[in-house]
Amino acid sequence: MAFKSGFVAVIGKPNVGKSSLVNKLVGEKVSITSPKAQTTRNRIFGIKNGKDYQIVFVDTPGVQHTQTKLGEYMSQATNSATTDVDAIVIVLDALRIGQEDYKIIEKYQNVKCPVYIVVNKIETTNFEKMYPILDRLNGYKFVKKFITTSAIRGLNIEELEQDLISVLPESEPFYPVDEYTDKSVRFMCQEIIREKALLFLQEEIPHGIAIDIVTFHDEKDLVKIDANIITESDRHKSIIIGKNGDMLKQIGRAARLDMEKLVGTKVMLDLFVKVRKDWKDDLSALIDLGFNKKDI
Repeated sequence: MAFKSGFVAVIGKPNVGKSSLVNKLVGEKVSITSPKAQTTRNRIFGIKNGKDYQIVFVDTPGVQHTQTKLGEYMSQATNSATTDVDAIVIVLDALRIGQEDYKIIEKYQNVKCPVYIVVNKIETTNFEKMYPILDRLNGYKFVKKFITTSAIRGLNIEELEQDLISVLPESEPFYPVDEYTDKSVRFMCQEIIREKALLFLQEEIPHGIAIDIVTFHDEKDLVKIDANIITESDRHKSIIIGKNGDMLKQIGRAARLDMEKLVGTKVMLDLFVKVRKDWKDDLSALIDLGFNKKDI
């Protein structure tokens, strides 16, 4: 059988489970996850390697309506991800399907590649509630297939994977078959810190933070990392540090444990908090933090 390889864009509103779905499909933690919206900011490739196929999943930021330069970067990352792909997967949250989802679906009715609709988090609802929504979704005749999934429980993940393999073109693999992401270890460590900050910090802070890894030294039996948590105000800085530095220590401890699993050796992590006001609208700050439109 000839080898098949191709790119699949995974799109949808923020917090519908795109990253969880990609992680489950790939079988590795490619993208960080959080119950908070706007978790994914960059376009991230997750690579699924099989005996005779390679699927490159493009995990994208949620469809954006924010009016900041960071929001513009995230929107461009999402839009560019659907160019020259072999399939598009539109992910919906079973409990939160509304007009915005339908607009996203209709945006792709004239694309040349197959379009799949995945209704995720199906474990949170039941057929009676979903029936009128599924009935409307079935009206989109350009959609190749509708699949209900639970990324958390692994429901119908293999079915989705097999459907995607069926539409891939014959091609040599685009990446080495022992890789599961296009991102560097440094980038993955940066995202781990942000994931832990999202996990532990209060609701109003996470969208106003970014991570800057200042030093990354990979020695024989130890990885040394110094990183800054960038925030927009002194008030947020105090919250991130916490009483007697307890919050910062909690974030650092959890991040270090995940990093050690990633790199397979001991990690020494030092975290600092820096204020950079309005960094989400500061072009030079965004470029410094890795959000450069020219790189998309």
